[in-house]
Formats: sequence, structure tokens, C-alpha cells
Amino acid sequence: GLKDETRINEWEEEDFFWHIKIVPILHELERIEDNIEHLCLACTKLYQALDEGNMLGKRFKRRNVLLKILYKLVDIDSNPLSLKLAKIILAMKVDGKNLLSVCKLAFKICRNEENDFIIQNDTLLDYLLQVLWNEDLQTNNEALAYCMAAIKFMSRNVALCYKMVSKGAVEMLLELMKQINNIKEHDTYFSKLGHLLVQLTATLRILADCPPARSRLSDGRAIPELCAALEQRSSDKDLCIWIVRVLSKLSTYSDFCAALADCSRCYILFLALLNKYQKQQDLVVHITFILGNLTAMNAQSREQFFKEEESVNTLTSLFQTYYELDLDTPTWHHDRKGEGKKYLKYPSEAEDVLINLTRALANLSIHPSVGAALAAAHPVVGLLVTVLEYKSVDACEELVVNAATAINNLSYYQVKNSAVQDKKLHIAEMLLKLLMSDNMDAVVEAVRVFGNLSQHHEIRDFIMQKKIYKFTIALLDSKNREVCFRACGVLLNLTVDENKRAFLMQEGGIGKLVDCLQDFGPVDWQLSCLICKTLWNYSENITSAASCFGGDTNRLLVVLTALLGE
Repeated sequence: GLKDETRINEWEEEDFFWHIKIVPILHELERIEDNIEHLCLACTKLYQALDEGNMLGKRFKRRNVLLKILYKLVDIDSNPLSLKLAKIILAMKVDGKNLLSVCKLAFKICRNEENDFIIQNDTLLDYLLQVLWNEDLQTNNEALAYCMAAIKFMSRNVALCYKMVSKGAVEMLLELMKQINNIKEHDTYFSKLGHLLVQLTATLRILADCPPARSRLSDGRAIPELCAALEQRSSDKDLCIWIVRVLSKLSTYSDFCAALADCSRCYILFLALLNKYQKQQDLVVHITFILGNLTAMNAQSREQFFKEEESVNTLTSLFQTYYELDLDTPTWHHDRKGEGKKYLKYPSEAEDVLINLTRALANLSIHPSVGAALAAAHPVVGLLVTVLEYKSVDACEELVVNAATAINNLSYYQVKNSAVQDKKLHIAEMLLKLLMSDNMDAVVEAVRVFGNLSQHHEIRDFIMQKKIYKFTIALLDSKNREVCFRACGVLLNLTVDENKRAFLMQEGGIGKLVDCLQDFGPVDWQLSCLICKTLWNYSENITSAASCFGGDTNRLLVVLTALLGE
């Protein structure tokens, strides 16, 4: 009895409030349909009055009457008015077709970047997040897809992006993704939820650029859900592209990359996608970029990827595919004066993939057992050498430098049936082009390879015949530790042959080595050791210091004595 009486009292109060506060505003809305500014003001008053009378939500008796009036105004073409209406309708906790309509309205408003300012100063975001959190996934999947798309467009705005992260949007999205992943392929809703997942992952990709969102995505919770979605929906190409874009961005951060490297399942998933979508460049470029980051992490990730079935064959097959595509791609560039230049300054789509593949191979070859196996893999080495043959540094610096780095790493391994050793003279010919370039990174990589290959007498003869030693001695003037170290490695190997040692004195090499020892000796014992070993080799048959080291004898003695001091 008490309950009934309380309810009657509530209805009487609601009736009174409706007639006194709400009805006059509704009359105003019907009277001023052609004045947008007044309509917006009336909607603001209506929202405040409904909030004051506790009439927002589902329990309000005249809810349907109110919604009917509001939906009549939806067709008026005005973004500020649409925003006010969407907020009131969402606050009324509508469902079914009404929810779908208002989510479509919110999507229409948010899609236009010009509306960012008015959205930023309103509470539409709060209501959309409530829809995502509270509404049933299966019965409202289409409405949720539009709601998610609206949030995606909002996230492009930096202020709104930070706002949604502070309201727990990242955790909400991951929880929603988890719920979707729990719906299996045989379920009738499985395919319908694909559209929602595409919008969700596209939003995550935008949020990945926002530092506070990134820290929440990097704690490891995102990886299982992203990988599960990738595995369950590998046939949905658009979704796969968005997921690998998220992973690609986040893999540039060491904490996330370490967590991804620990997810052993990811390597199998990536290889399966690469085989399935081999010619889908936008998917392949992101996956190969991720693999480059993973293999840069540690020895365990290199070994784990290498041990996956067909891993190297997959990379080789991709390499061949994109090498052929690159050959067929015209890369003409016109400068500001309209004069044709043969090469584009920036990499082509095919080159982008090749850059990532060469980087991944270079990283893999750092691992002792993996590197030794790859050094004997003729198809792999053959493709890396092909890059040096057909591509100049000017055409695509990163690709050529990556290929040289991979060859350098592989040239380190003295293994039976080494493809690098078989092709060493041809590789040396290709490296000459790099040495002659103006690109210091390319020069350093070429000298590094010569440092390894010059352990073979045929290469030492080649260096002398092509006068590469002159160039190597000149590099000692660079004052760059890395350049001097690599140049010194080549000189050390050359001085192994007694009949080649004279060039050091003739080309002023002794003086330059002493200069380097003076510059780097007190701070870099590794480079100093290399210099001293080179001078040791050179002076093996010394008869007198003066005849051996010439005018640099006294300076060398002073430096050596100083370096021996405690």
C-alpha cells in the first residue's frame, strides 16, 4: 500500500513539473522551427529542465511523447542543433531503432571535423561511452558500430582524445573487444560484429599516438585480445590491417615490443597472414615492420621466429615478390623546376616492404646459430646481393644500407657452404659502388663488410688491385669513431700479408694511425687495440724504429708511453 501511494505521489509531482516546466519549452520548440539559434537555446533549457525534474532515463511517463517531438527536429540540417538533440535523446536511454537512429545522428555530427569545437565543449562523449559500456552487444551491434565510429572521429581531436582516455575509454574498448572475441565463428552474430571491431581497432590506432592511452595499451592487456581477434578473423582483411597498424605503432616502444615478443603465438599469426595476403602491401609492410622491431629486441625473439615453420621461406618469397614489383614500378620524380629525375626521393610501396625485410634479415643474422644458417642460405644471400646490384644509394638509401648491413652480419660466419664466401668477389665489386657514394652510412657499411671479407686473401688482393686501401686510409681522417674502427679493421687484415705492408708508409697511413691513437686512445681501448695490432703487424720485421715508422716514430713513442701510464 505504501509503495503504491509513493508511486502515485511521484506521478503527481511529475505531472505538475511536466505542465509547468516542460510543456512551455515544447511549445517553444514547435513555434520557432525556422530559427536555429532559438531552437538550440530551447534544447539547452529542455535538457536542464529534464535533468532538474529527474526525467532523464527510462522511467519518465511521457517519454514517448517527448521523443516524438525531438525526432521531428532531427531532419533540420544544423550541426549545433543535431548535437543538442543527440545528447537529450541519448540521455533518455533509448533502445532499439531509436538507439540506432541517434547513434547514426552522432556519427554524422562527429564525422565533420568542423564540429570538433562544439563537441569538445559538450558532454556527447560521456553519453556515447555509456552506450558502449551498457548496451547489449548482440541486440544492438549496428547501433554500437555507429557509436564506435563517432568515438573514432572524436579521437582525432587531441583534447577529446585526452578526455576519453581520462574517462577510461581504453579499458572500455579492450573489455568490449574481449566480449566480441568470446563470440565464436559459428554464432549468428559473429560476422555482424566485424564492422564494430573495425571501428574499434581504428580507434585504438588513433589512441596509440596519445601518450596516456599508449601507456595503458602497453601494459600487456591489449596483446592477447588483438592477437585473438587476428586469429579468429584472419579472413577479414580490413580488420587485419587495422590490428597490425595498432601493433606496428605500439611495437616501436620497447615495453610493448618486449611484451609482444613474449607472446609466442604472434609469430605464427604473422607468418600465416603474410602467406595469406602476400600481395596486400599495406598489410605486409606493417607486419614486416613489426618483425623488424621484434627481431631487434633480443636473441630469444630472433631464435623463436627462425624456428617457426617456413619462416625464412616466407620472407624469401615476399622478398622475391616485392623485388619483382619494384622492378615494374616506374619511379620518376619531377623537381620544382619541372625537370625529370630518375628516382623518387621517398621509398615506393614495394621499397618500403623490402626495407623492412632486409632489416628483419639483418637482425635475425645477429643470432649465432640463426646467422650461421642464413649465411649458408643461397636464396637469402642471393636476394641481398641483388639489392646491391639493381638499387643505388641515391635511389633508396635505407634499402641499400640495410642490405649491406645484413650481408656484413652474414659475412661474419665462417661456415661450410657459406653463400657469402661463394659470392665474396662479386659482393666486393658491388661494395665499390657504396664506397664511392656521398652517403657516409653506406660507406661505413661497405667498409664493415670489407673488414670481414678481407680475412680472405682474394679480397685482400682485390682491395690492393682496386686501390681501395687509399680510400680506407683517407677514412682515418674522419674523426668519427665508428668510421675509424671499421677502416682500421680492413688495414689490420691487409697488414697480415707481408708483401702488402709498404702501402701504409707510402700513403701516409702510419701518421694517420698515430693521429687516431692520439685522439681516441685515452677513451677507447677497443679502437686503440686495433690500431696497435695493425702497427704490430706492419713492424713485424723491424730493423730500426726510424726506418719502420719514419717521421712519426717519436710521436708514436710519446703516445704509447702515455697510454701505458697508470
